[in-house]
Amino acid sequence: MSTAERTLRIGEVAELVGVTPRTIRFYEEKGLLAGSDDRHKGAHRHYTEADVARLKELIRFRDLLGLSLEELVALAEAEEERAALRDQWHGDPTDAERREILTRAMRLAQQQLDLVEARSRTLEEFAGELRTKLTRLRRLLRELGD
Repeated sequence: MSTAERTLRIGEVAELVGVTPRTIRFYEEKGLLAGSDDRHKGAHRHYTEADVARLKELIRFRDLLGLSLEELVALAEAEEERAALRDQWHGDPTDAERREILTRAMRLAQQQLDLVEARSRTLEEFAGELRTKLTRLRRLLRELGD
């Protein structure tokens, strides 16, 4: 069996990615990760290296950005659409089709950027609150030292 054909079981994937098998099943249920729809009841799930890469990316988005499930779904769907557009781009489209591809890709990238910037604003607000607390605590400490 070649490396490209190798599949992994859910426990192996969970260990590789650092999540529980339940997390993987939950992501499948929510449509974030393709499930093994063609497997028989009770049969083991099998995952490809592409599935592992997708799961790692989802976990990265979740952890890095602190996304809700709905936000994670929206970000993942936009990323899938952009990948499909890249495939169309390389399929020898006309100039008019290329303009449409670029327009759609820009709209998707803007949606993703809006989400990331909203998260960034939330984090900056929290950082500001912590700076204010630190300033107040330092002032109180100085007052005690007098």
